[in-house]
Amino acid sequence: MKLKKNKNKLIFSLITLLMIFSFVISIFAAEEAIVDEQLEQLKNILDSSSKYSDFQKNQILLPALKELLRSGIPFEDTREIIENSIEKSFDAYGVKEVFDVLLDTKEDGLPTEPIINKINEGLAKNANKTAIISVISTKAENLKKANKILSEAIQEGLEINDGEEIVKILADSLENDVPQESLSWLIKTGTNEGRSIEEITEISEELSYLSLLATDSGLSPEEISLMFKKATEDSSNIEEICENIQNSLETQINTAKTDTGGTVRPSATLDSGTLPTSSTGSPVEVGETPVQEAGEAPTETGSAPEPSTSSDGDVPPPPPEN
Repeated sequence: MKLKKNKNKLIFSLITLLMIFSFVISIFAAEEAIVDEQLEQLKNILDSSSKYSDFQKNQILLPALKELLRSGIPFEDTREIIENSIEKSFDAYGVKEVFDVLLDTKEDGLPTEPIINKINEGLAKNANKTAIISVISTKAENLKKANKILSEAIQEGLEINDGEEIVKILADSLENDVPQESLSWLIKTGTNEGRSIEEITEISEELSYLSLLATDSGLSPEEISLMFKKATEDSSNIEEICENIQNSLETQINTAKTDTGGTVRPSATLDSGTLPTSSTGSPVEVGETPVQEAGEAPTETGSAPEPSTSSDGDVPPPPPEN
């Protein structure tokens, strides 16, 4: 009797496993059918253009597109990249490299939206292949670092919601040269204090602003990192730390003015709301008119006044000849 019961349990288990297996197969088949349908639409877009050869379409692009769709990259985003690539005459091998970075990011479990945005931004600006690959590779690396910061915080027992959003925020700050250690501190401190994602975002943006300002003032990454580290060691209050960084930066700028005889970057000011200029800007001597960038129209306010032409009656006559 007991043997019969065990046999019935075994048969029931096998039937259950078979049903689950059949269900999984049906889901997989349905997903493959959707991918095939989407891939056919992308193939039609490629075929409607003469930008790529048959070899490039069939052997380079379509297999890569299939991998993207299978990985879960949204069809709309994939189609937009292809359409923009065709419109901007982006070569097939460059598109494949872009897809590889995007696919690696997806397989690492990282948000792909920032990569997709950078790709389309680069294409819209007619950036060359090397520039686009460099930008999205850097963005992908910053996403990995940001995810590591978040993972370490979670391993230490911190409960964090909206993890993907926080990863994107941290990656943006890393892109603006905020030290990785400072961002790790921000997540731990902000979470322990019960701050919302909006507050953490605001603080991260403030740190980015201060870091950009420091870079624009001529400080090296090592000096910036040391300045941020000292600020976090001197206080545990987030607001005080941001204030300490700003005060330290102001001291650094004033010291630089004294040491170099007044040579500072034109945007090296700490006026509230003033965003720093690009770090590629040239330094300007105090009292010196900034050099005009090539290709920019001259402004009227900076032009020298035209010499006045007085009438003969206003000019004293020359002395009489002897």
